[in-house]
Amino acid sequence: MAMNRETKRLMQRQGQLSEDGTPKATRRPAPSANAPREPRTKPRQFVREVNAELRKVAWPSRSETINLSVIVLIFLVVMTALIAGFDFGFSKLVLFIVNQ
Repeated sequence: MAMNRETKRLMQRQGQLSEDGTPKATRRPAPSANAPREPRTKPRQFVREVNAELRKVAWPSRSETINLSVIVLIFLVVMTALIAGFDFGFSKLVLFIVNQ
């Protein structure tokens, strides 16, 4: 594998190459079937944890939600009109060119 000096130095700093530039042959062991596993979370515990996390969320106020929703709707209307205008203009242009 050809590599430049910068790549070799980076790989040496990361521990992927030895000092002489040869690759270090390291393999991770395959996961064994007897490896200890974490116990599954029960549904009731899962719901409790989700509720605890949702309490930490900084929810927007009602006025912030309404303001942002209005901004999104205005943006959608403007973009829809813009795309419709381009579509109409290009279709008229193509029909004008084809009918000549």
